[in-house]
Amino acid sequence: MATPQHFVWAAGHLVLLAASLRYLLASLTFKTASSLWYKASYAGAIVSYAIVCHKSVGYPQPNIAWARRALLDENIQYLMLALFWFTSKPITLTLLPFMIFSLFHALTFLRTTVMTRYMPGPPATAGGPPQPHPLAKRLQAWVKANYDSAMRVVAYTELVIFLRVLLGAVAFQNSLLAPIAFAHFVRQRYFQSAFTREAIAGATRRAEALVHREGTPPVVVQVFEKGQLLVQRWAGVALVPNPPAAAAAGGARR
Repeated sequence: MATPQHFVWAAGHLVLLAASLRYLLASLTFKTASSLWYKASYAGAIVSYAIVCHKSVGYPQPNIAWARRALLDENIQYLMLALFWFTSKPITLTLLPFMIFSLFHALTFLRTTVMTRYMPGPPATAGGPPQPHPLAKRLQAWVKANYDSAMRVVAYTELVIFLRVLLGAVAFQNSLLAPIAFAHFVRQRYFQSAFTREAIAGATRRAEALVHREGTPPVVVQVFEKGQLLVQRWAGVALVPNPPAAAAAGGARR
């Protein structure tokens, strides 16, 4: 049975979806988009992620063990990111990953809570489990079929966001802190998400092919290779639960 906290969690995701769609549509049609919709989007995200974080790590505690557990929690990472974007100058693209997550959460809530209560399925067969409504089955099938593709879109979008805030910092369109903070976020996602690793590997291959094509000045190649080396050294140590060898020995875990 859904608790009031569960309904508040779902309401946060619905607010995020509705407000971000309103803000995104205004931006796409070149209309003036009120920053209130942007703030409302991230307010919804903060509410939903705060509830999940409370369930996963509890209240903050003044010790290293709790801090380490919190820093390793993916929901904490997205909560901190939502807080950062909420207090920063609006960047429309940053809403897209949160919108995708909220869409899947909202559909799952609709299927498992709302439809179960208000759209019961056909009568169960003798001795069999209750049957979901046919629409609930279709929703479940759609979510299952599209989840991986959606997570790849999120991973690639986060790389584009990093490029956007990096160029924005150079052009003084956003704060210098934005690319630094988001780089640390992407770095941690690399060690925790197979989708992020796949996106970075794909982007790296495309960049290498572009830089090493015939006619590229040698100085560009040298700068690119030195930049790669610096990034690899910076990202080489991460806050992860177990070393790669131990994780491999213990089996895959997401």
